[in-house]
Amino acid sequence: MSMLKVIEVLAESDKGFEDAAQKAVTQVSQSVRHVKSVYLKDMNANVENGKITSYRVNAKVSFLLDNQDAG
Repeated sequence: MSMLKVIEVLAESDKGFEDAAQKAVTQVSQSVRHVKSVYLKDMNANVENGKITSYRVNAKVSFLLDNQDAG
C-alpha cells in the first residue's frame, strides 16, 4: 500500500485557471518530490472594469511519501 500526503496551496495567474494550476504544481514540486495529482478545490477570478485581471485556484496537491512505491 502506498502512502500519499496532501497539501493545500493557493496559486494565481493572469493567463487562466490552467496556468494557475500549473503554477501550484510547479511551486510544490520545488519543495517535495513525487507529486502525483492536483485537485482543484476552488476557482475564482478578480475583475476590474468589467474584465478578468487574474485567476486563482485553491488546489490540493498529492505526493508520494519517501520510501513508498507507486503500487
